[in-house]
This record gives sequence, structure tokens and C-alpha cells, in this order.
Amino acid sequence: MNSPPRSLNPFRVLQTHRNFRLFWCGQTLSLIGTWMQTMAQGWLALELSNSALVVGVVASVGALPVLLFSMHAGALVDRSDRLRIVKITQAVFLLEAGALWAFTWTGHVNIPVLLALAFVQGTCAAIEIPARQSLIIQLVGREDLAPAIALNSSGFNLARVVGPAIGGLVIHAFGLAWCFGLNALSYFAVLAGLYMMHLPTVLAPPRRTSFIAMARESTASAVSGFRYLMQPGTVRDLLGLVAIGAVFGGPYITLMPVMARDQLGLGADGYGGLLASVGVGGLIAALMLAGPATHWRKGRVLAISSIAFPVLLLIFSLVTNANAANMLLLFVGCSMIVFNAVSNHALQLLVPDEYRGRLMALYSLVVVGLSQVAGSLAAGAVARVTGVGWAIGGSAAITLTFALWTLRRAPALIEL
Repeated sequence: MNSPPRSLNPFRVLQTHRNFRLFWCGQTLSLIGTWMQTMAQGWLALELSNSALVVGVVASVGALPVLLFSMHAGALVDRSDRLRIVKITQAVFLLEAGALWAFTWTGHVNIPVLLALAFVQGTCAAIEIPARQSLIIQLVGREDLAPAIALNSSGFNLARVVGPAIGGLVIHAFGLAWCFGLNALSYFAVLAGLYMMHLPTVLAPPRRTSFIAMARESTASAVSGFRYLMQPGTVRDLLGLVAIGAVFGGPYITLMPVMARDQLGLGADGYGGLLASVGVGGLIAALMLAGPATHWRKGRVLAISSIAFPVLLLIFSLVTNANAANMLLLFVGCSMIVFNAVSNHALQLLVPDEYRGRLMALYSLVVVGLSQVAGSLAAGAVARVTGVGWAIGGSAAITLTFALWTLRRAPALIEL
């Protein structure tokens, strides 16, 4: 019996699944505010310090808790109510954005305050990211996981387009502080959607235990998950490709305010435009993956995007013209989102359900934690010594070399 043809409509999954529709709409509105805050925070760090290294440090401190706590958080997620965890963490994000608005609006913001609030946000993100990522399959089921992940990426990239564009206007009209204030308000949208969802309640077995016993159990669960995921095979090979792409390829976003000002001669508005260009490319890619490209071979798409992303980033590092930079960033954003979405989907289908929370924890540890802590800090230090172009270009060359080596050593990835 032949399976029914797959729909070319990228929004079908929204029409079919009410819970995912609520999740996606609220999350996308909230992400617009998040990108406004990301843009404003990077520019604020540069204004306060005039240092590419400090810009990298701020990004690194925000990701440090993800690096330290993600696997423990994944163990927690695997035996907890994921929806409840996402609700709590989104409320904490709201409070953090509100505090950042208050400090900036009253003129009391400085680098230590920026670092402290970034650490709070990162601690919350360490728990929220694996919970949110592993929640998607509960909202749509296994059959619609691929278009749901792609559509989730489209919301992320729509926000990356709209957020910086609005952020630039807000900075011009009202000042940096209101990017943080509007982000705080945007969290009400995602919280409203989460509280309107109807999912089966996950009841944990009642038990009394000490904090030390809970920590030991969590550590044991995290270690067993890590051992499972690090067994020789396709999962480990794909995680390695994701890790190097994140650590060496991802920090170009962190260095974007430095690139905008020092190499392209742009201000805050131009910086927002560069981020928007990345978002437009990513949005196009995500909509294709959610619709027409659902029947494409994942392995081939993965291989092409893993090579195209660093090649385009290497060319971008040499550009000194703003128009050329914006055009290149369209394709950078497209290839980056194709790689991230396809690798995420492949990994979730390659592991059993009981390891999914820990898989997404390790994924966020690599994509957010290692990328920002190791990648951004190192890129900021290199940019301070050699210039931002050399920092981005050198990282892209390392990413390209590893991708070519991995695809040659592990041909099973191309057959996914």
C-alpha cells in the first residue's frame, strides 16, 4: 500500500495540530522580542566596552550555564512534565528581560550587570532548550516531526528578520532600553499559548529523597545518556559535525556588531540589517524544508549544507561592501538553517524516546554552550588581535576542513 503524498504546503502542520499552532504563534512573537534584545545587548556591550573581546565574553557568560548544566537538565526533562518546565522557564525569561530594561532605562547598566543577567538567562536556557525541543514531538507526533522542526526554524528566522528591523527603529526612536522592555512584554504571548495547550499530564511517582540523592541520580542519568550518544556510529558522527559547525561557524553572529562597525562602517541600523539578511535567508530555507523539500534525501541535503555554510562564511569574512555583505548573508542564513534543521530532525529520529531529552540537552550544550563559551570567546580574542575578518574567516576554514573530513570518513551520513 502506497503512503499518501506529502503536502507541499509548509503550513499544513499548523492547520493540523492545534497545540503546535499555539506553541508556534506564541514562540514566534516572543522570539521577535528575543532578537531585539540580542541585537541591543551586543551593541550595548560594544558601546560600554569598545572591545570585541568583551562582546565575546558577554555572549560566553550567557552560554556558560548551558555548557555546565545541559546534560543534568536533559536528565530532568526525560522524567518530568516538559510543558510545565517550559512555562516556568519562560516566566523567568520575562523577569530577566524586565530587569535588563530597568537597569538600562535608569542608566545603571554596566558590564558586570550585563554579565550577571546574561548568566541568569543562560541558566534558565540550559533547562528550557531541551524541554522545548523535545516537547515538539509531543505536539505533532513522529510523522510530522520534520515539517514541525522546519516550521519552528521558520518562526525563528522570521523573528530574526522582524526583530532586528524593529529593534533598529526602537533604538533610533526610544533608545536601547526599550528593546529589552518590549522583549519582556513579548513573553506574555508565549505564556498565553502554553497555558491554552491541552496535553496529557505527566505524573512523576511520589518519593522523598534528599538533594544529594537527586543530584547523584541526575548525574548518573546524564552520564548514561552521554555514553549512549557517544557510542561509535552515525549519531556520534553527526553530533561531531554539529559541534564543529557550532563552535567554529556559529560565532560570526556574536562578532556581527564588530563586523558591522569596523569592517563595513555601519551603525546600529546597519547591524540590524545584517542580522535581518541572515534571517531572510533562513526563513526561505525553513519554509522550503517544511513544504516542497520534505521529500529530499536528508543525507545529501546535510552534506551540501555542511560544506556550503563555511564556504559562504569564508567569502563573507573578506567583504568590505555592505550591500555585498547583506547579499552573502542571505545565503549564509539559508545554508545554516538547512544544516541545523536537517541534523536536528535526523538526530531525533535516530535515538529512542527515552533518550530524547538528553539528546536535545547535548545538542543545546554544543549549539549554544560550546558555540558561545568556547567559540565566541576565542573568536572575540582573535578578532581583538588580528581583526574581525580574520577571526570569522579562520573559523570558517576550520569548519570546512572538518566537514570534508567527516563526510569522507563517515559516508553513512550521506545515506541518511
